[in-house]
Amino acid sequence: MEITNVTEYEAIAKQKLPKMVFDYYASGAEDQWTLYQNRHAFSQILFRPRILIDVSKIDMTTTVLGFKISMPIMIAPTAMQKMAHPEGEYATARAASAAGTIMTLSSWATSSVEEVASTGPGIRFFQLYVYKDRHVVAQLVRRAERAGFKAIALTVDTPRLGRREADIKNRFTLPPFLTLKNFEGLDLGKMDKADDSGLASYVAGQIDRTLSWKDVKWLQTITNLPILVKGVLTAEDTRLAIQAGAAGIIVSNHGARQLDYVPATIMALEEVVKAAQGRVPVFLDGGVRRGTDVFKALALGASGIFIGRPVVFSLAAEGEAGVRKVLQMLREEFELTMALSGCRSLKEITRDHIVTEWEVPPPGSRPLPRL
Repeated sequence: MEITNVTEYEAIAKQKLPKMVFDYYASGAEDQWTLYQNRHAFSQILFRPRILIDVSKIDMTTTVLGFKISMPIMIAPTAMQKMAHPEGEYATARAASAAGTIMTLSSWATSSVEEVASTGPGIRFFQLYVYKDRHVVAQLVRRAERAGFKAIALTVDTPRLGRREADIKNRFTLPPFLTLKNFEGLDLGKMDKADDSGLASYVAGQIDRTLSWKDVKWLQTITNLPILVKGVLTAEDTRLAIQAGAAGIIVSNHGARQLDYVPATIMALEEVVKAAQGRVPVFLDGGVRRGTDVFKALALGASGIFIGRPVVFSLAAEGEAGVRKVLQMLREEFELTMALSGCRSLKEITRDHIVTEWEVPPPGSRPLPRL
């Protein structure tokens, strides 16, 4: 069967992967309300297309932290990609590079920063969890820097792991033939079996719950790489992130895997953009499955978006070719959305190109025009 959109890869991944692995990638926290909302909220944003504009040439290129990329569609950090496909992060890195975009490597990757760098040229960011042992953190950041990574995406929404009930039921743990490669030499690469989720136990043992804004400043003392703060949902934290020296903000609810009943990221985006006041770029992850979703995020002020689950599902289905196809399909859909909306470059995408359902007055509330 020919695949014609990104969402179709999920069903193929479900067929191919062991239940424990698929559930780990697919599930959200608790009632999974936010997981549903991350997707559904996009359907509450409608277009106001402009017509009779020459759209024969469309430019989707942009720059992120000074790096030129082919489109505002990038790859979010997703953990343990070798559970999806034997080539794991290697395949994802090659696909991102071929598409001319950025890959973010997870701290909990099953390939190391050095291994990913060895796949060839490419613009790569490194997602960082702060461990209790700060020497481990400093060492990891230095390794990412040496391996040519260009920015740190600091995850700030995970002092503890969210309650992911599928992982509890499945007694989730990293398969025995895999390790968290970045920590292999530090005796932190393996995950013990636990009475609930092996990952939740690992996080409870290793990740620093005391993490605070002062640590964002500390990070800047050990690296010159720009720091993106990943996991911001409010105006208050946007202002604090900028004060703390963040080079950018990623509006994220961790793929709806942490605190359930937080808003969809696309609903939280505008509040963050307004608070940032153009001082730093704001990005979004969570729920993007269509080129139309990308356009909606940019219309609400995002400088770009990151995709997570579509990467691991397409990786499971078709390896590197699957990830390439996901990036290509999103690119083509986004280009078509721009053309049909009358936008020839990213700077022409404005707030006036969309209307959000929460702005539309209910029927009958408008005064009727006098005849």
